[in-house]
Amino acid sequence: MTGVKDYLFIVLGILIYGIAFTAFILPHGIVIGGVSGVATLVYFATNGVIPVAVSQYGCNLILLALAFRIVGRTFVLRTIFGATVASLFIGIFESFFMGLGHPLIEDISMSAVLGAILCGVSVGIVFIHNGSTGGTDIVAAMVSKVSNVSIGRTMIFVDMIIVTSSLLLPYDDGTLAERLNARVPLVVYGLVMTFIIAYMADMIINTNRQATQFIIFSHKWAEIADRINSEARRGVTVLDGEGWYSKQKVKVLMVWCRKIESVTIFRIVKSMDDNAFITQTKVNGVYGKGFDTMRVKMKK
Repeated sequence: MTGVKDYLFIVLGILIYGIAFTAFILPHGIVIGGVSGVATLVYFATNGVIPVAVSQYGCNLILLALAFRIVGRTFVLRTIFGATVASLFIGIFESFFMGLGHPLIEDISMSAVLGAILCGVSVGIVFIHNGSTGGTDIVAAMVSKVSNVSIGRTMIFVDMIIVTSSLLLPYDDGTLAERLNARVPLVVYGLVMTFIIAYMADMIINTNRQATQFIIFSHKWAEIADRINSEARRGVTVLDGEGWYSKQKVKVLMVWCRKIESVTIFRIVKSMDDNAFITQTKVNGVYGKGFDTMRVKMKK
């Protein structure tokens, strides 16, 4: 069931991406990062002869061939699935929205921001379910396998190069200065959208991975620890403490869990001891079994 659930969410994320890209970004001639941006360059450079979906799929297959040994078989298979579905969705929606003859939202600023937010959310949804929409997502996944560099940060560096390169393509007739004047505002939109997409992707991914630390003081510490083990499926560390005012020995429970599991911990503690003393702290990272893996390069 986990695999089926993952694939359903991957399809949902790609569906959102396909609509956001073809409805709010492509009609305004904005080039964003990733393979979608490269395919957009090809699309406009050929006056629409080569569809975005075709160029995007070809580039994804090349990147996957290069990434196979680094990101692993499962990621590659899911990305082939994701890239295929993405190309199908973009091909379908591209024909529809570009066939309208005008952007769905005429205001370019509102259209760009909405498209960027939806694209970022979709990339985040796909990533947390171990999939990929392809493109620079593949590059980001390769980097994340060997270091702790943010996925969004990696996407920004690669995407900025793609967006800026659109200045070199002759989209309209006229002198070089006239073409630059026409393209610079769209490049600025593309760069801003790149940051929004990366920020939204990181926010969705990090929200799913955020960890919380609990410190719990209760005379029913043993019962609470047992229930956290059995119901929340989280480990508990029992520490010896002493109240300096009362001079009484106490047991202190220390628990780490995902942010989305915090409510479960609170419910367990409240149901066992309504007078328990508990602190909750957001931690930057928890590494080890059940959490994230440390990715650092060891010195030789």
